[in-house]
Amino acid sequence: MKKIITPAFLLVILILLAVLSACGGGKGPSGSPASPSSSSATPSMGGETLVELENMGEKLRFPEAPKRAVTLNQHATEVMLALGLESSMVGTAYLDDRILPEFKEKYDPIPVLSDKYPSKEVFLDASPDFAYAGWQSAFTEETLGSRADLAAQGVMTYVQESSNKSKPTLEDVYRDILNIGKIFRVEDRAEALVDGIRGQLEEIQTQIGPVDQPLKVFVYDSGEDKAYTAANTYLTNLINQVGGKNIFDDIDKGYAEVSWEEVVHRDPDVIVIVDYGDETAEQKKERLLNMASLADVKAIRDARFIVLPLSAAAEGVRAPIALKTLAAGMYPDKVKP
Repeated sequence: MKKIITPAFLLVILILLAVLSACGGGKGPSGSPASPSSSSATPSMGGETLVELENMGEKLRFPEAPKRAVTLNQHATEVMLALGLESSMVGTAYLDDRILPEFKEKYDPIPVLSDKYPSKEVFLDASPDFAYAGWQSAFTEETLGSRADLAAQGVMTYVQESSNKSKPTLEDVYRDILNIGKIFRVEDRAEALVDGIRGQLEEIQTQIGPVDQPLKVFVYDSGEDKAYTAANTYLTNLINQVGGKNIFDDIDKGYAEVSWEEVVHRDPDVIVIVDYGDETAEQKKERLLNMASLADVKAIRDARFIVLPLSAAAEGVRAPIALKTLAAGMYPDKVKP
């Protein structure tokens, strides 16, 4: 007996074929599933884009932006405030100087956990999910514990890489700022902040103009029997940016002790005094002016001193302040403070 294929049966067959065709349409030319483009983002479980980056040799994953951040060290705090992230901060610690005036209103409501690094108990009592430190010293067994230990307790960490590497540059600082922007999903703000710093640097360099003979600069941190000075540090890079040359940039260290005889031998044009601690910048200046062994040094004869707060010499958002201070002291006829 012959089967009769009704129009209704044909309609069902056509619908099934259409569904099967649609399911197979995601394959590439070779028949394998089509791969996403390299620029596509990977959504996390919470709906945000998964951020993955490497920091000080550690691979970090942020499925979502931190909501309860604690900053440790002033330059980390000011990066967060400059990016408008104060509402995501539940604590801060370890100021070297007064907070920048433009950030004071944002900073004041944030709890200060400690003048230095807080104890582990005080830190954890803030229930943080993220800790951002300027220096690696924040994450040791003597301070807050290792980064691995904190991760096991649900606290992700980031260390300002530009503050903990050899011969850091402004580009390294920019990279840290952009990384924090990615972690908190405020990339546009981070890029605008970096562009602003670049623009101010270019403006200062334009005011200075071409420099045929860089001024020789001695950085005086501290010391009486010997001088403790910045050698290959971020500050050296800032001095280079404004047409100067650190007289001890041949020493392959961040900071080093040098003899006063060697300071005399290298005969700086300008002395940068790093202002911090119990001894004032004026006291440091008087010490140098009253040292008989330095009497013939050009910077001493001309009394050419630049006072730079330690906070301005740190790898953060104060680069324009540091650059303007250095440039005004080195070229007072071209750059005004």
